[in-house]
Amino acid sequence: MAHKQEHPYHLVDPSPMPLLMSFSIMLMLVGGGMALHKYDFGLTILFAGVAAVIACCYFWWGDVIREGIRDKAHNTVVQMGLRYGMALFIISEVMFFFAFFWAFFNASIFPVLPLDDIWAIDVGPWPPEGIQTFDAWDLPFMNTLILLLSGTTVTWAHHALLERKNDEVITALWLTVGLGVFFSCLQALEYSHAAFGMGDTVYGSTFYLATGFHGIHVMIGTAFLAVNLARAYKGQLSPENHLGFEFAAWYWHFVDVVWLFLFVSIYWWGS
Repeated sequence: MAHKQEHPYHLVDPSPMPLLMSFSIMLMLVGGGMALHKYDFGLTILFAGVAAVIACCYFWWGDVIREGIRDKAHNTVVQMGLRYGMALFIISEVMFFFAFFWAFFNASIFPVLPLDDIWAIDVGPWPPEGIQTFDAWDLPFMNTLILLLSGTTVTWAHHALLERKNDEVITALWLTVGLGVFFSCLQALEYSHAAFGMGDTVYGSTFYLATGFHGIHVMIGTAFLAVNLARAYKGQLSPENHLGFEFAAWYWHFVDVVWLFLFVSIYWWGS
């Protein structure tokens, strides 16, 4: 006699993906450490780990998509739980960037110098001497306009989806993905013209950590939206079933907001 489910929650089937993802991340981190210390095959192991992580994401999230479309498992209660999970994930990302901003402002406003508790040392200028900062109103400002525009196009895609205008969804997502790629290209161009490196004082380390990790988030968000673009071509997005797109839009708006803080605090005020 088949057991009747008496609750609205979705109990997922046993899957090897969490274990495989754990080993893939470990492989990527070990390879990254080996590459930084210039061990033989370090880069090879790093790229193998990255490829394994991408493969795990593809197959694991494919299972989630099938659960929603084929198995109809994403009822109202399950969708609410998934939204809570995504919201908590974004909050954790906010804390991640909060640490970078804390480091930047702490170094610029309240510097703690060696032997400060023994005798006073004159605080130097900020940015430190020898650091030639970027002009905030050049490429950084252009990237700000690009991300703000991409925020409007992804919102356009969302409204078009709710109105069942799939052609407009595809057009708006193409624009958003293109703007994301354009942003990454301009940031790479900016880095190539930088007059300082990550090892050049605390300014260089905090600058590249904050802007570099944001750049990684832009690339992840662009890939996130590109997957939803492919799903839109397949007709898998609808007003009733579009959690994947909704989460991609949340993530993209989070990336937009973080960049505004980066532009104002690091590029404009910090320079």
